[in-house]
Amino acid sequence: MSHILAFVAVAMVLIAVPGPSVLFTVSRALTVGRRSALFTVIGNEIGEFAQVAAVAFGVGALVERSAEIFAIVKWTGAAYLVFLGVQAIRHRRSMTEELAARTAPVRPLRAIRDGFIVGGTNPKSIVIFVVVLPEFTDRAPGYLPVPLQMLILGGLFASIALLLDSAWAAVAGTARQWFVRSPRRLALIGGTSGLVMIGLGVSIAATGRSD
Repeated sequence: MSHILAFVAVAMVLIAVPGPSVLFTVSRALTVGRRSALFTVIGNEIGEFAQVAAVAFGVGALVERSAEIFAIVKWTGAAYLVFLGVQAIRHRRSMTEELAARTAPVRPLRAIRDGFIVGGTNPKSIVIFVVVLPEFTDRAPGYLPVPLQMLILGGLFASIALLLDSAWAAVAGTARQWFVRSPRRLALIGGTSGLVMIGLGVSIAATGRSD
């Protein structure tokens, strides 16, 4: 229990610091609304838990040792963020028409898929799970197997992230209503959100390990 409480405290601090997932969620909320952003959060946490499972069963150690594998994961996530940013900029002027027609710009399954890809390739959470997660396990006799301990802790991490990221989505989605009253504001926020995602993708690709 002491390990769990300590991990929860650390997780809350790490999740509260905005990273790729939070910035992507906020951009989604401002661009297409709170509902799509919340589905994006669900997909993101599923993607992060997939990272936990990979770390628990040894893939995380492989990624940590192999610069090539780490680079593939990092560049995949960065490229997808840039792609989504370009799409947001291209379609920024059509948002007003879509809202007026009361159609959803992003379907739930697509929002979940996009969130899963961003969450599953998030370098920040990969580093957290590879470096931090094992520190809160106990290999002493009588305890659960280490992979199972890591899955439990990772599930707690994803649950906390679900709550905090949903709060980000709700706040950004509420602020969005102010923008949709003006086509110019909506186009501006669509273009800005796209630039944020492109910048985020570029920053992910440009930073990190070089070994």
